[in-house]
Amino acid sequence: MRVQRLDGTQFVSAVVARGKARTASAVRRPTKVFEDRVAEGWTPLLGLPGSIPLEGGVPLIVAEQIVGAIGVSGGSPS
Repeated sequence: MRVQRLDGTQFVSAVVARGKARTASAVRRPTKVFEDRVAEGWTPLLGLPGSIPLEGGVPLIVAEQIVGAIGVSGGSPS
């Protein structure tokens, strides 16, 4: 696992980013999908152990296989 944090950013952002990456790789889709579903009122997603239903996690898929994931936190979604 590789983690990078900009100087002066909150330590917790690195922790959240790792959680987003883990979530994206576990479910094989961007965490934005979960964030949107929770916003629509589908709250069972909040009960998934270890998942972070917030935009910023993207799985890396090559030839239909998960090869990693990217998690970003501490900034605006754009």
